[in-house]
Parts: sequence; C-alpha cells; structure tokens
Amino acid sequence: MRILITGTGGLLGSNLALEAASAHTVFGVARSCPQKTEAFTPVVADLLDPGVMERILDETQPDWVIHCAAQANVDACEHDPENARELNTEMPRKLAQLVARGGARLLHVSTDAVFDGHKGEYSENDLPNPVNVYAKTKLDGEYAVLEEAPQAIVARINIFGWSPTGKRSLAEFFFNNFDAGNQMRGFTDVYFCPILVNDLAGIFFQMLEKGLSGLYHVVGSESINKYDFAVAIANRFGFDVDLITPMSVTQSGLKAVRSPQLTLKVDKLIHDLGIVPPGISPAIDRFYTLYQQGYPQTVQSLCIDS
Repeated sequence: MRILITGTGGLLGSNLALEAASAHTVFGVARSCPQKTEAFTPVVADLLDPGVMERILDETQPDWVIHCAAQANVDACEHDPENARELNTEMPRKLAQLVARGGARLLHVSTDAVFDGHKGEYSENDLPNPVNVYAKTKLDGEYAVLEEAPQAIVARINIFGWSPTGKRSLAEFFFNNFDAGNQMRGFTDVYFCPILVNDLAGIFFQMLEKGLSGLYHVVGSESINKYDFAVAIANRFGFDVDLITPMSVTQSGLKAVRSPQLTLKVDKLIHDLGIVPPGISPAIDRFYTLYQQGYPQTVQSLCIDS
C-alpha cells in the first residue's frame, strides 16, 4: 500500500511512518521538522498553504491517508482559538473532501478529550462535551470528516511513546525527569487509557486493511491515573519512585480545564476487529524494550533540527 501520513514531525506521525515503512511505501508530511530518513519519503509542507493538499495527494497517489497533524498543545489552543480551529477542524475538513474525491481511505485521528470526564467509561454512543478549545475544535473536526467522507475512520486516542523531540509524551516527561533526578507531580484524580503509539500503529493498519469505517475508541484496554502511570514507569526503569509526588489536578494551576475521567470503552473495536488492545503492563514493557533497543535515538534522528 501507498500510505500518506501527516504530522510526521510529531509523536504519532513519526512512529506510524516508521512502523509502516517495513511493509508499505510511506510518505510523511511534516511542517516544521525537516526530516532525513531512508525509511520513508519525507515531504516538507504546510498543509494550510493554498493548493498544497491537492499537490501532495496528486504526487503521492496514496491508497491510505492517516491524518495526525493537529494543534495538540491544549494551552496554546486556549491562547489562539482561531489557529486551533484552522488546524483541528478546517484542515481535516478539506483533507476529507479531497481524499473522498480521490478514492483513498482516510483515517482521521481525534482525542479522548472530547468528553468532559465527569463519568468515564465512555462508549462511541455517549454524547461528547468538550471542556476546552482544543477538545471543541477536535470534536468539530470529527464531525467535519465524517460529513465529508462517511467511509472514513475517526479514531479517538490517548498515546504515549518515544518522539522526535524526546518531549512529546507524558511517558517521556516522567522518564526525563526521573532520569535527571527531578522532583515532579502526578495527578491522582485524572484517569486515562493510554496506548503505546507502536501498538496503536499496528491496530490502525488492521482497521484500514479490514475496511472499517466510522467512529472508534482506539485506546488501551485498561485505565490508570497519571500518578500511578508515573510509578509504573519508575518501577519498570528502576527509578526512584519518591521523586513523584501525588496531587490533585485542581492544585496544578493549569490554564485550560482538564477532564478527570477520560476512560473509554473499546468494546466496538474488539468486536469489529477481533483483537484486544494491550493493557498497561505490556505497553510499558514494550516502551522499556524499545528504549533498550535504542529506538528513541532512531525516532529522534528523523528530525534534522532535533
């Protein structure tokens, strides 16, 4: 298959491109991270520039398009909501129009943050209620994609892994601070269902191969709070657990509101795909194994400026 992946300068896009490269012809679009790799074909472009989407699709002729590019910095979205809407709603809308017209399969990446987190254990049938600009623009992006390309997949995710900058995932944040011996805080009242980005990649490819369409929750099969997630990483890597202090998110001083119970059900995915996403322990084990194999350096070497 010929796969076009947007946002390969980020955590998700870079790992998807590397995971796909062994079996597919991959084109990776990055805006602010010029890339050097023999694993896939890098494309430096700003998808918001007039005519750029059309040109890239015409030049690459993809069978599958996986759209990862977004403004994912929650506080930056609060600061500049218009930019967030342009990147998280209007860009995927236009891409969906073009992909549907050209006949490729589209997988659009969304977020668990579309829910307010008051009850948790959300299914795809639960009504979203975004609590910040990031989540609102991502939800509107979901609606736009499915309106323009009803056969597309929209995947709500929450990921961790090794990124080109070494600073893009919560797991890296904890790893870097543990490794440096820094004191840090971990929220005991914010729950999520993290999935290792490398595991997510394999699930995405299976979803596309099987011809699935519509909205799916594609997260880990177990939930955990962020303090316990940090402790699990510390234990796996042999770090000092006392460096992490448990606290409530209400004491954090974060600008944008965070949803406390972002636990999602994956029953629909399990039923339609026939696989169960990994739980916490196997995901962190693989995260550790990748570290032992030097994989973080492989990902970081993608970005020339990193």
